[in-house]
Amino acid sequence: MESWRDSKAAFWVFLAPGVLWLTAFFLVPLGLIWLFSFGERSGPVDILITWTFDNYTAVLDPLYLGLFLKTLWVALIATIVSLIIGLPVALAISFAPERAKNLLLLAVILPFWTNMLIRTYAMIAVLRSRGFVNMGLEEIWNGIAWVIAGVGFDPTGLMGERFTPLPLLYNNTAVIVGIVYIYLPFMVLPLYASLERLDRSFLEASLDLGAGQIRTFFSIIVPLAMPGIVSGIILVFIPALGTFLISDLLGGPDSQLIGNVIERQFKAANNWPQGAAMSFVLMYMTFIALALRSLLSRRDA
Repeated sequence: MESWRDSKAAFWVFLAPGVLWLTAFFLVPLGLIWLFSFGERSGPVDILITWTFDNYTAVLDPLYLGLFLKTLWVALIATIVSLIIGLPVALAISFAPERAKNLLLLAVILPFWTNMLIRTYAMIAVLRSRGFVNMGLEEIWNGIAWVIAGVGFDPTGLMGERFTPLPLLYNNTAVIVGIVYIYLPFMVLPLYASLERLDRSFLEASLDLGAGQIRTFFSIIVPLAMPGIVSGIILVFIPALGTFLISDLLGGPDSQLIGNVIERQFKAANNWPQGAAMSFVLMYMTFIALALRSLLSRRDA
């Protein structure tokens, strides 16, 4: 009997919709943006493709280079924080009772049911001066002041006359917190998929042979979960590189990333060739990171 895998007609029937979709809505628009990166503005909306590299050389401006490096740094910190938070969460879900696993996974993917813009605005409600965090800290401050006053001391001399809200919003920390909050599920899900397939007998053997919980975690769990860790890092790091909405809403004037500059080039500045060149420099950096990851994987294999 002929296997369906040997049928070229069936292969192309199944492959064609995906190829057509990718070609029409990904490769063609991406190719147009790539062409624009070698063009010049010849009118308010007209772009003349002159194959100039001026748009790419403009990226070498120290201002833009600094923003690229800052974007890399913010994306790297957010990815590391996501990994530190996501790995224990994924581990807890994989070891949870079967009935609880679905509920915990639902809690992880529940933010996807809400628009990203709304979720980012929700972070403003949490981090602003009269947000939930500062309101909670104020309640704690009032409680401590009440206790100090109750034992006969003047709390104003020790803690000041009133609670001063912490500046949690409109800075780089708020941007990193927002990126972690938005993209954390992309870290947890591949980690969970990797840990769920973990052979538990390795853990039992490690513990039986005298290794403690911490050594078992770092010597057994982390190496075996490395495919999920790498996938999670890629899924968080790449969108964090190109983010502009989070830094626009949660960051201040000093918290702008290269994504914000690219957005302004396409919108306010109406300089599509410059924005296209910056976008592709960011994309080239992503490709280089993926290529390095592939080379390291082959070397480890």
